[in-house]
Amino acid sequence: MIRRIIPILILMLMLSSCGGAAAPATQAPAATEAPATEAPTDEEPAATELPATEAPEATEPPAFQSLEAPTRVFSSATPPPSATQPPVTPTDTALPTLDLPTEAVNAPEQMVWDGAPTYLAESTPGFAFRVRYDPELWALTTDQFGFPALAHRNIPGCVISVTSGRGLPLSMTVEHDVVNLENVTLDIGNVFENGALKFVTYTGGNQTIITGFQVDFQEQADLCKAYAFAVISTLSAVRASQATPTPTP
Repeated sequence: MIRRIIPILILMLMLSSCGGAAAPATQAPAATEAPATEAPTDEEPAATELPATEAPEATEPPAFQSLEAPTRVFSSATPPPSATQPPVTPTDTALPTLDLPTEAVNAPEQMVWDGAPTYLAESTPGFAFRVRYDPELWALTTDQFGFPALAHRNIPGCVISVTSGRGLPLSMTVEHDVVNLENVTLDIGNVFENGALKFVTYTGGNQTIITGFQVDFQEQADLCKAYAFAVISTLSAVRASQATPTPTP
């Protein structure tokens, strides 16, 4: 009997030692009871429990926005206006220098400049104006607009060109003077801008033609005016068929 028990005990010891290595049984999760809610009563409505939501991620607070007007940033290429900066004074643009033809060899003492009157409605059809000039002092050329003009050879910028009545800026004023010569009557208009003489106009003629001239100058204004008046005072009328051709613009 004892011999049978001993092997059984040995076998049980071996089984028990092997059983300790086995993984313990996983316990079932404990059941969670739903929170008890009280039954709604007539005095107070039942509270409805909202599902839990995740809290939003933390965000940085918005940057502070100033209520002051934004500061204007000026480029380094354009300096900001300064209250102490002196006002800009406009400057006159110099007229281009005219190309003068070379004085003709053995030229006569007087040459003529013929052209169409600038006041055609007041002139007799079929007639042109004529003025006489000294070729040693004047050259018949074209002005910066492509019209015939007389340019003084020794006074830079002294030019006689044709013109007609037109409006002037408010900054300009005109002083008129009428001159009665033997064969022609001239209305001389001295045009000033801010007190400075800018140019002079000569408008007139005889009973046949009425035309206008403008005298421009850059320096020696009085001398230029004297030479120009000597030319314009020779104004006369000539039949268009006998007129001398003028330079082509």
